[in-house]
Amino acid sequence: MDIFPLLNSIRIALISTAVIFFLGIWAAYCIAKLPPILKGVLDVILTLPLVLPPTVVGYLLLRVLGPRRLVGAWALSAFGLRLTMTWWSAIFATAVIIFPLMYRTARGAFESFDETLAWSAKSLGLSNSFIFWRIRIPCCKQGLMAGAVLSFARALGEYGATSMIAGYTPGRTATISTTVYQLWRTNDDALAFRWVLVNLAISFVVLLAVNLLESRERDQKEARRVAAR
Repeated sequence: MDIFPLLNSIRIALISTAVIFFLGIWAAYCIAKLPPILKGVLDVILTLPLVLPPTVVGYLLLRVLGPRRLVGAWALSAFGLRLTMTWWSAIFATAVIIFPLMYRTARGAFESFDETLAWSAKSLGLSNSFIFWRIRIPCCKQGLMAGAVLSFARALGEYGATSMIAGYTPGRTATISTTVYQLWRTNDDALAFRWVLVNLAISFVVLLAVNLLESRERDQKEARRVAAR
């Protein structure tokens, strides 16, 4: 049993999750401070990949990153980089797909933050950057970590957009999801079922971690309420 699809899936999921972790936090924090109308428009745009079919997202990415398209042609002529049909092409697809999960989770965590803590810190002369990194982020870390873990799980199982922009090449671009599909097409049900079990086991562990993080966050909020009384 070739383990390349597993290693490649984990590699793609880790990189794309690391990218959207910081982008999602930054977007959630900045958009929260915008006027309501602009905030609503941007919120819809950033959340759109969550409701679009993955194949539609993959098609739109091909329209931008394809070797004969604007960005893809520029990257190919300027740097000799092909932005599609490589293992790292899947990072673009998974990052776009999972970004709304991280963004909305981060937004929810920031909205539940007690702003009186920030106001108190400002009254003491502390800078906004200090308040963000040393007060806001630590208070919201459980929700942010839950969003990151959930995004990782979604990235690990992504198929539609990934298969369109990275394709399926054994030993080069194959992931767990694309491997299961190809094995099913060739009637190799036994090996396909093994990969399904691997994916189920990883997803179970990841979702268990999310539940534990959310449970800890609820316990900490309850402890703060009791302490405030």
